Amino acid sequence: MRYVSTRGTAPELGFCDVLLAGLATDGGLYVPEVWPPLPDLSDVRSYAEAAAAVMAPFVGDEIPHDTFSKLCNDAYATFRHDAVVPLVQIGNDEWLLEQFHGPTLAFKDVALQLLGRLFDHVLSQRGQRVTIIGATSGDTGSAAIDAVKDCANVDIVILYPAGRTSAVQRRQMTTVDSPNVHTAAVEGNFDDCQDLVKAMFNDAAFRDRMGLSAVNSINWARVMAQIVYYVTACRSLRATADAGVTFSVPTGNFGNVLSGWIAREMGAPINDFIVASNSNDIMTRFINDNDMSARTVTPTVSPSMDIQVSSNFERLLFEINDRDGAMTAEQLRRFRHAGSLHIEADQVARWITPVFRAARFDDAATVAEIRRVYESSGQLIDPHTATGTAAVHALDATRDGRPVVTLATAHPAKFPEAVQQATGILPSLPMHMADIFDRVERINLVSNDLAAVQAFVEAAVTRH
Repeated sequence: MRYVSTRGTAPELGFCDVLLAGLATDGGLYVPEVWPPLPDLSDVRSYAEAAAAVMAPFVGDEIPHDTFSKLCNDAYATFRHDAVVPLVQIGNDEWLLEQFHGPTLAFKDVALQLLGRLFDHVLSQRGQRVTIIGATSGDTGSAAIDAVKDCANVDIVILYPAGRTSAVQRRQMTTVDSPNVHTAAVEGNFDDCQDLVKAMFNDAAFRDRMGLSAVNSINWARVMAQIVYYVTACRSLRATADAGVTFSVPTGNFGNVLSGWIAREMGAPINDFIVASNSNDIMTRFINDNDMSARTVTPTVSPSMDIQVSSNFERLLFEINDRDGAMTAEQLRRFRHAGSLHIEADQVARWITPVFRAARFDDAATVAEIRRVYESSGQLIDPHTATGTAAVHALDATRDGRPVVTLATAHPAKFPEAVQQATGILPSLPMHMADIFDRVERINLVSNDLAAVQAFVEAAVTRH
């Protein structure tokens, strides 16, 4: 398998080079040359076996299959549930796909527990060391830190927006006492952090000097690993091409729902996707009204979705443009300049309308939905998941009798204030995190300035 950039001018790479590169040198995102068909999973018994089989075509012969299978087994042995991402029924034809049984209680663990092991394996084979740079709106940072905190060949620096994560999310990052782990609280929002990461990658001299790599969903391997749970959920529900599944996906950076779209392209029996947004509703406006215009980011009770520039939409845009990298690059340049992006009506009719629906919910509606789900099913859900279940009901998605699965992207205890406000119940953290508020924090406040952030990165990594 070879990989190409969505902006058309970066060199083609193999899987291991794409893993380490993260962002392409032309500023684009790497995608496979082709979408391979799904393998036969009839003899597969575990999630790790399914993962190794589904991802094998993307890895190719760059990592021996036995080695890759062992990496998958090791990654998913860290989850507290044998099914890794179990399905839980909450209504007629309505399910939650619980993605929060990993070490940091969020769906990011599903990809990042594998990604950390991939990094360590490839770097060990090559005798290299990298500095991972990441931006997080809350969950990616802690999941990435947990995945690489014991890696011998990796330094990691995570940027997060100061004051815009939950206390649990922040402490999961700032209390990790490993010499290769560094965090910076940026005086800005998530989009600012994401822009700073991209700017560092686009500074060729800095990128090469620091050996930069990425764990955000700009890294193809993140998206690749997330394809698997769409496939296993369809298999568990015995979905068929004539009776496919609808997935409702709480959406910020568009990486999670994009992984589902790729699973559908590979042949998974998926009918369509519901894109659920909070008040930062750029993707809902685009899907419903072809209005992709950036607005001011509004802090909400679902902070991991407080995003106005959804990076992974670039990969779908590349497909919409029939893989024309120059056209994609120009559209994104105009979006950055004017703050809006428009695609043609025939493109909407072909690529968006048949596959995506969308709805948005403000904080009051989100809290009300947490209460409704608890009262109707006894299940506590976090505010991100609540936008997904709310969208299912707002769009009456179960009316045709197809199974509808909402991705439960985070454990309710990561956002206890919203859950307690809705239900009167303060959700408890699992035992391995019960003492998180007693741990010592290390907070580094950095201005929203590229030079200041680069200086912080260089000093932190050099010190180590």
